[in-house]
Amino acid sequence: MKKKHTAIIDVRIQSDDFDVTKENKKLQNDEPGAIVNFVGIVRGFDEKKNESIKSLTLEHYPGMTELEIENIVNESCERWRISGVTVIHRIGKLLPSDQIVFVGVASKHRQDSFDACNFVMDWLKTKAPFWKIEDDGNKKKWVEFNSLDNDAVKKWKV
Repeated sequence: MKKKHTAIIDVRIQSDDFDVTKENKKLQNDEPGAIVNFVGIVRGFDEKKNESIKSLTLEHYPGMTELEIENIVNESCERWRISGVTVIHRIGKLLPSDQIVFVGVASKHRQDSFDACNFVMDWLKTKAPFWKIEDDGNKKKWVEFNSLDNDAVKKWKV
């Protein structure tokens, strides 16, 4: 039997940038003992291909993407005692050093926040339906699935 959770969940897909400080303030509603964040940044260089990246364009499937992220977050709420989770994922054209994703998790104890944040981010990379196009200035190409992301979620399977 899964435990019932009462965490406040906020999932947003948006083109606008986000303010990490403001997002953390929102997570403080239940007076948590810990807030853990992950902020993903657009890289300007692909080390594997030894190529620069001028921009990254993200597309998603509205409705389906939010639902899949909510499912991931709900699973984290069933595994750990957390009071709040915020996931913000940006879409549209982003440039190197732009913020692309925010995952914030609040809980009474730090380990729950660390584990839940890591869990959400690992599954977000593999299950949330986003499509990415890299532009190196000469050509645009779809970003291929990264098998390392698939390996990362293996530790969460029960």
